[in-house]
Amino acid sequence: MADRLVILSDMWGIKKGMWITSYLGYLQQYYKIEFYDMMQLANIDPVHYTEEKICAEFMHSGIDTAVAHLLKKESEPSHYLTFCVGGTVAWKAALKGLPIKSLYAVSPGWLQFENEKPNIPMTLLYGEQQPTIPGRNWTHKVGAEIEVVPNFGATLYSDEKIIRKVCLDLLNSVTQHKTTLKKVV
Repeated sequence: MADRLVILSDMWGIKKGMWITSYLGYLQQYYKIEFYDMMQLANIDPVHYTEEKICAEFMHSGIDTAVAHLLKKESEPSHYLTFCVGGTVAWKAALKGLPIKSLYAVSPGWLQFENEKPNIPMTLLYGEQQPTIPGRNWTHKVGAEIEVVPNFGATLYSDEKIIRKVCLDLLNSVTQHKTTLKKVV
């Protein structure tokens, strides 16, 4: 039986998310995938919204709304692949009991404001030119490690090189997990 992978979009959801089809193409044969559009999960209507207004909506109440909805919708332990604000939502939901097997957060926004880290295996991937990369004080304080990719910004997850890297990382973890299980048995 395939492992379950929950994917949480960036703040634009499917509105500007054609890149997500590349991830699905690589991963759907290895995982049972559940996808959530963050705007829908946060009850944000994108009509006539600018990037600044959408960010403000997420900061004001959207993140908390999305966390509450995710906690209601998901009860099965799963792996999570998240982008931008989706990473923050998964992080906060994990702290509230969401059963996460692992978190792979690409360009997660606003984590530098978090004071506590969920006790789950995680990868936090940022672009070097992203202005919201948490600093060393934060990583030391919460006990998180981050990976920074040179020459990329906040939307690094839409680049084909990064898509291949992330998918390969996820697929390697699945095959290593299954190889470990076979060795134990």
